[in-house]
This record gives sequence, C-alpha cells and structure tokens, in this order.
Amino acid sequence: MNSNDTEQQLASLTTEAENPASQKIDTLSSLEIVQLINAQDMEVSRAVGREAANIAQAIEVITNRISNGGRLLYLGAGTSGRLGVLDASECSPTFNTPPEMVVGIIAGGYKALHSAAEGVEDQPETAVEDLRARSLSKSDVLVGIATSGRTPYVIGGLEYGRQLGAATIGLACNTQSPLEAVADLMVTPVVGPEVITGSTRMKAGTATKLVLNMLTTGTMVRLGKTYGNLMVDLRATNTKLTARARRLAAQLTGLSEADVEPQLQACDGELKTTIVAVRCHLTPEAARDLLKRSGNQLRVALEAEAS
Repeated sequence: MNSNDTEQQLASLTTEAENPASQKIDTLSSLEIVQLINAQDMEVSRAVGREAANIAQAIEVITNRISNGGRLLYLGAGTSGRLGVLDASECSPTFNTPPEMVVGIIAGGYKALHSAAEGVEDQPETAVEDLRARSLSKSDVLVGIATSGRTPYVIGGLEYGRQLGAATIGLACNTQSPLEAVADLMVTPVVGPEVITGSTRMKAGTATKLVLNMLTTGTMVRLGKTYGNLMVDLRATNTKLTARARRLAAQLTGLSEADVEPQLQACDGELKTTIVAVRCHLTPEAARDLLKRSGNQLRVALEAEAS
C-alpha cells in the first residue's frame, strides 16, 4: 500500500473525522470545555453497550482457554498498547492470578509506556518477534487492540496468532477495518469523532478501557475469583490489601477481625481457604482440597459442604 492509499484510508476513519460539536472549542471557557467533553463521553458507554454480545462471547472464549491452561495476551501500540499493559498488570494484585496468565505487550517495549516509540507500530514483523518471545501458543487468546483497526503491528501479530491456532480477538473503534480479516471475533465500539480531531486517547481510549475492564473482570468472575462482588482471591501485597483480606474474612465468616487474623495466618493468608476452613470446620489442607474439587469456586465449595 502506497502513502496515498494510506492517507486516504486514514481520512475515511470515523475516529479521524472532525467533530462538529467541538469545531469552536478554542473559543469556549474552561467550564464549557469540560461540559462539552463530558457530553461527548456520554456516547462512549452507549457505544460499548451496543457491543455487549460480542464482549460476552469474548469472555467465554477467554475463560475457556484459561481454564484449559492457556493465557490472555493483549497486543497494541501507543495508547492501545498502554491500556492493554495497564489492564494486564492490574489482574495479579486484584485477582491473585500469576503474572503470566494475563500479559500486556506494547510495540516498542517498556520505553513506549511513557514516551512515543516512533515507527514501531508500522512493523508487523516486530509483533511476531514479541509474541515468539512470550511463547504464544494455540492454547492462548490474543486480543489485538487498534483503535483505527489498521495498525500493522497488531494485524501482523494476529496473523501470526491465527497461524498458530491461538484464538484471535480484535478490538477497534472503526468498522470494516483490516483487523476484521485476521480476528476470529471483533469488538467494535464506534464512539464517533473525537473532541480533538484524531486524539484517540479520548473517547476511543475510554471505550477501550471499558471493554478491557469487562473482558478481564468477566473472565475472573467466571473463573471463581469473586464471591458475589467481593474480591476473595485478592493478593495481600500491601497494607491496604492485607486490611481488606482481614475485613473480608471477618465479613464472610462472622468472626471479628481480631479472631479471624490467626485463621488467616494458619491458611497462609489465603482468603478463600480461610473462609472455607472456618465455615466448614475444616483444616486448611481439607479446605484447599474442597476448593480444588469445586473448581476453585468459593460458592460451589460452601454449598457442596452444606449439602
């Protein structure tokens, strides 16, 4: 594709179009700018909502692959890559997942997280190298994040993933994009033109973050990482999380925080093990065994013992 074709393709993107609502944004007061941006942001959740069925299907695919030993890998460049890395990095402390279960890959590597990495998004072969370095396999799910739907780095990565037999999911904010040709499933929240023309860190970035939140949160709920809306698989890696674990253990066992503390220690700080051990009157070892037989689902374990 020559430069003229590329320019024409970019010009046709919804995310590159000029937004008539903000054509005179430079004449507005600070309050009016805030109100304008807020009004435009209200369109984002509606756009994501229209993709609910596809997002749910993606959650099912990811849950199935992870349940069978696979991983979730995000691949993106620029803002898209940064959001993927952010979402991946938050799974481990929130849901006590091993770091390798959800992986974020950004074109240009670590440096690109905090500064622009010029040109790397145009190199599909670099994506293949990055995925090989992470040992991508047919057991995994690869989510390619590209607002435009045409980023060569992401398309090259999904092409490679498909060749291996990995499940490939595309996330873009433009329809009928080249990404569709290499993705088994597309999630396409069309948010419309940005307040600042082409600044896809805004509405498109917000939509991307909302979708990624749903993908990992939905998957973790399906994997049994929560009990109701409580994070019962959290990792107590700091003072805040340690206090939360103690508070949740007390809430779900009926003990005081002081009384539940030695129970937590006896269960090596494992919140779900503590809850099962206390409520079912089991040793930590027996509680772990029950959880394992219940697919690590706390509700299933408690109901099984009660019956």
